[in-house]
Amino acid sequence: MLILLRYSLNQYVPGGLMKRTVTLANYAQFATNPYYERILLTTVEVAVICTVASLILAFPVAYFLARMRSRIKSVLFILVVFPLLVGNVVRAAGWTAFLGDNGLLNGALERLHLIAEPIQIMHTPMAVMIGITAVVTPYMILTLQSVLERIDASVEEAAANLGASPLTTFMRVTLPLSMPGVIAGTSLVFILCMNAYATPLLLGGARFKMMAQAVYDHIEQSQNWPLGAALAFVLVIVTLAMTALSQRLLGSPAQRR
Repeated sequence: MLILLRYSLNQYVPGGLMKRTVTLANYAQFATNPYYERILLTTVEVAVICTVASLILAFPVAYFLARMRSRIKSVLFILVVFPLLVGNVVRAAGWTAFLGDNGLLNGALERLHLIAEPIQIMHTPMAVMIGITAVVTPYMILTLQSVLERIDASVEEAAANLGASPLTTFMRVTLPLSMPGVIAGTSLVFILCMNAYATPLLLGGARFKMMAQAVYDHIEQSQNWPLGAALAFVLVIVTLAMTALSQRLLGSPAQRR
């Protein structure tokens, strides 16, 4: 990381690699170029949406696993972990077969006579968000499940005995007690979303760019290591800042309670 930081202060030499110096020109180029600002905003937007979506999808599953006492709990746990054993490229290929113009989703909708022609889902931001959410949701489930399992079920039963509805019990008992897991899960998932590379590249197409792709393009394709290193550090700084902000916003209500 220190070497990469040093590279970001060097000067790019067209036709060569870089000239050793100390300059903030690469960071200034990022700050003054609307193209990079648009890529950064797209990355943050996708990361926030995917993080919220994974939290909504993961919480019921994590709660179900935490409260389950059946023998098949280990089997269900393995099913949650299993997608983590498959590479992102393989999973992206599966989503391509499912979301493509001739994929399973469009084929099913056409057979049900719900659409007259295929819906364009591939190579859109929607496809990218679906793919990234599918990648990060198991991490969210595992993080939440470990915290929810430590919450004594008798606390929820006591709230119900005192007249609290299931929604009130969740909002005033379960959610506050599970907030450490929510903070840890959203932080981990947000970092993974911000740095996603393979899924946006394969599902978003050439015209859809996120910061990790921009870093790769500058370092590997145009050989502009200083600018690529500067973009990488901008990505790191923004990710850490957004993570710290979310932890503060989510942590304060829990501390007050």
